[in-house]
Amino acid sequence: MILKIKCPSCNIEGSLSLLEPDYEGPYRCWKCRGLFTLKIVANEVKSLTPLTGEELEKQQEELKRKQELEALKEKFRRQ
Repeated sequence: MILKIKCPSCNIEGSLSLLEPDYEGPYRCWKCRGLFTLKIVANEVKSLTPLTGEELEKQQEELKRKQELEALKEKFRRQ
């Protein structure tokens, strides 16, 4: 599904294509390059808050840890 997202900084409308109806993570405006934390629930934008570079790094590290944990769980399920 393609969602329309209005940037709070420059008011330009962007679009985002998602496979799942829920999403929480970083979003960058294509026009002003503003960085935000985007939360989507049931294909509806619930929040769009400014994000610093440090916060982005933390989110990316957390996502990497979750992916590594899931890969480990999957490995042990197969055995």
